[in-house]
Amino acid sequence: MYPTTLTQLSRANPFNAPLFSLQETEEAKPSLPAYGQSRSLAAAAMTDSADVSCEFGSTKYYALCGFGGILSCGLTHTAVVPLDLVKCRIQVDPDKYKSIGKGFSLTLKEDGARGLAKGWAPTFIGYSMQGLCKFGFYEMFKIFYSDMLGEENTYLWRTSLYLAASASAEFFADIALAPMEACKVRIQTCPGYANNLRQCAPKMFAEEGVWAFYKGVVPLWMRQIPYTMMKFACFERTVELLYKHVVPKPRADCTKAEQLIVTFTAGYIAGVFCAIVSHPADSVVSVLNKESGSTAVQVLKKLGPKGVWKGLVARIIMIGTLTALQWFIYDSVKVYFRLPRPPPPEMPESLKKKLGLTE
Repeated sequence: MYPTTLTQLSRANPFNAPLFSLQETEEAKPSLPAYGQSRSLAAAAMTDSADVSCEFGSTKYYALCGFGGILSCGLTHTAVVPLDLVKCRIQVDPDKYKSIGKGFSLTLKEDGARGLAKGWAPTFIGYSMQGLCKFGFYEMFKIFYSDMLGEENTYLWRTSLYLAASASAEFFADIALAPMEACKVRIQTCPGYANNLRQCAPKMFAEEGVWAFYKGVVPLWMRQIPYTMMKFACFERTVELLYKHVVPKPRADCTKAEQLIVTFTAGYIAGVFCAIVSHPADSVVSVLNKESGSTAVQVLKKLGPKGVWKGLVARIIMIGTLTALQWFIYDSVKVYFRLPRPPPPEMPESLKKKLGLTE
């Protein structure tokens, strides 16, 4: 019963198939485009007056996107270290830190104002590396998968394209993040263990070896891959819907400032959904990195159905703000360096003809 029901539901979900299906025509199906054709089509979709500094999909384009990822993730995660610290302590010791307010007051009482900044160094380094891989590889995989699908299927399956590209990028981004994430959680949740990264990393290596830095990579994948899939797919589709139904004029007629406001709004909406989707795995990561020798399954059993949702309100506030600021900074970097910024996707003319929408 359950497998059949789940199969039917999976087939009915909006990410599984295009919004509509094409009927077969007598025309021969076009062959897949050569690599690079889709990027040319996307670049051509921009206004002719666009003043760009590099070719869409070029090495320089990817490098600057990666730099934007470093700034967007490294700076924002470091800025919310105090809230992240309290969130982690609520997750690993809910009896002591019963709320956000209680967590802040106890931390200030026990460690002083400087205590709220514990773990800032591994946070900045780890999430800068994650941002480099996340945004840089996302742009690469999005173009690569688009070239495989072709112009028409790219439009029809664009949500699935965003999901696949973001999941692929996050797989590598988490490998880059894992060592610093392990150090950050150990510093924040184990009083007296280490005060900074210089003390923590050598001590962890001496006690548990290299495994200490990567034992949380699987829970990270569990947390970050669904989070990033939601972050990118929800953002891309929200931007598309905002320009279609909310913004009273086409994006080409909007100023750069107006476009960045849309970016921030879509980013915050995406962030709320991201926080909810990824929170249970985030709780597991926090406890796992605090308790040496534990496994993800053991921690999950220990927390139980209710325990994995501890600290959700703090995480929604943190991730909503983070995601909005990340997209704002990332898009601002693209504007500053005059990178190609294709408008929201539109149905190709060839597809309109097949559907009888144009003569």
